[in-house]
Order: sequence, then structure tokens, then C-alpha cells
Amino acid sequence: MKTGLLLVDLQNDYFPGGKMALAQTEQAGRRAGRLLAAFREKSRSVFHVRHLSVQPGATFFLPDTSGAQIHRCVQPQADEVVVEKNFPNGFRETGLEATLQENQVSDLVICGAMSHMCIDATSRAAADLGFTCTVIHDACTTKDLEFAGETIPATAVHGAFMAALGAAYARVVSVDEFLAEFS
Repeated sequence: MKTGLLLVDLQNDYFPGGKMALAQTEQAGRRAGRLLAAFREKSRSVFHVRHLSVQPGATFFLPDTSGAQIHRCVQPQADEVVVEKNFPNGFRETGLEATLQENQVSDLVICGAMSHMCIDATSRAAADLGFTCTVIHDACTTKDLEFAGETIPATAVHGAFMAALGAAYARVVSVDEFLAEFS
């Protein structure tokens, strides 16, 4: 079985100037780009997940817009799979699981956005489906959230979700830690 890279929702609307810019997306995108380059260099499997918002009232990741396109920092090559999804969980109503199985992928290296939504849902689903997961925490990003009238800073949101994933669903490491052992 093989290790595959899963790049989740690194799309233009999440970057500065987009309709839902996140905290430090450019930095996370650069780190994801380093992972992508390492996987390509070793001819390892790469899978891109792209969200399309089709529900009424959606304001970002709208079909046929530049905001829904995958950002240039992780632009897919012609031989790389792009899975389109409409829900936070990249496996829900998509062919992602079958595609990973067809490619004999058993271990997933996961990065992208948003830490508290699609990274969390996709990582948990992958673990529940039997994949061994590694989440690259500094190649993921999120945004400030609000709860009970209080703003929860993006760094706290991100930390809480990485801690939760690391407790039971994935090994959570930095891009440098991962690449040191991948090389």
C-alpha cells in the first residue's frame, strides 16, 4: 500500500482578495506547495479536493468562478486527480474513497483548509474508513470563529482542532517534521 497526499480546498476564495480569506492562507499554501513538490519529486500519488458551493445562498466557492479554482501554489498537474465535493467531508457523496483504493493508497497526508471544517471532517472520515492519517498542521489554516458572543482567534480554533485530531484520528506534525522523515 502507498502514501498519498490529499490537498483540501486550497482555493482562491480562501486567499487574500478572495470572498472568504482565512488567517495566514499564503503561508499555509506555501507549505502545502513544499509537500506537493516532495510528492511529485518521488512520483507519489497526489489528490486534490475542491469544494463547490451549490446550496442556495452560498457566497464563495461558487461554480464557474475564479474563487472556486485551486490556487496556483498547489495547481494540479494533468495526471493528478481532482475530486469535487459539496460537503465538508471530502468522502461524502464523492468518489474519493474509491479513487484512493484504486490507487492502493492506505496512508494519507492531509493539508489545506479550513482546519475546523473540511480538514476535521475529511480527516475523521478517512480514519473511520481505515486510512492511516497524518495532518500537516502548519499547512492548514482557518479563521476566527464566534461562540457565545466571544471571538475565538484563528490560532486558538486551529490549535483546538489539531489537538482533537491528534488525540485519536491522525498523527499531527509540521511540514518540516514530515519532510525530514519523507526524504
